[in-house]
Amino acid sequence: MIVYFTGTGNSRYCAQQLADQLEDTLLDAVPFIRDGIAAELFSEKPWVFAAPTYGWQLPRVFARLIQNGSFAGSRDAYFVMTCGSEIGNAARYNQALCRKKGLRHRGTLPVVMPENYIALFDAPEEAEARKIIAAAQPALERGIGCIRSGRDFPAVKAGLTDKLKSGIVNAAFYRFIVRAKPFTVSDACIRCGKCENACPLGNLRLRDGTPVWGGRCTHCMACICGCPAGAIEYGTASRGKPRYQCPEYEK
Repeated sequence: MIVYFTGTGNSRYCAQQLADQLEDTLLDAVPFIRDGIAAELFSEKPWVFAAPTYGWQLPRVFARLIQNGSFAGSRDAYFVMTCGSEIGNAARYNQALCRKKGLRHRGTLPVVMPENYIALFDAPEEAEARKIIAAAQPALERGIGCIRSGRDFPAVKAGLTDKLKSGIVNAAFYRFIVRAKPFTVSDACIRCGKCENACPLGNLRLRDGTPVWGGRCTHCMACICGCPAGAIEYGTASRGKPRYQCPEYEK
């Protein structure tokens, strides 16, 4: 079973391709996360967890879903992590998570996809994004081959910098950066409600037709990148930057 979490679609794109080529079941984790439901799942095929990289680890909301859920059947677990450049020492934390759940960590595959974290970085223009998605194909194909043949993903070497990124930098990222307060909405808002529907944590509500953010934010960028009117900003950090959403995977 392919279980995925996504904000702007990169991990969904990879998960859809995995499910299609492996002829496996595809499951969106967002309804479980949003409603606080513990997942009780069964799969005869290996578990494949696909998610973006937040602060060089799995998103905490997705890691908690795995930690608190029940995953019966196969004991093999593969992790596919989309990223803007690299995943640091994330594989070590995924391995530890598997030990807690009684799963066998079969490896963590980094897949470089277009950057979406416009709270700090720049997202690519559409043409460049297409090139990056196309360039990710070989990594996905190698991962699919490993899963299909029952082999581990190739080990990801982690140096001191990687360990620091996934360790103290990750902790600082969640403590000082991940917050919803800087989000604002301009008069360009058309009150369509897409931002409310897109929020995977149910952290955003419309008040008199205008989005209002709560305190439960994971910085997935779904609201700001999915706004059809470009009405949402993250302080001054996002001004003038392209928004990015990955298309659905098609055969």
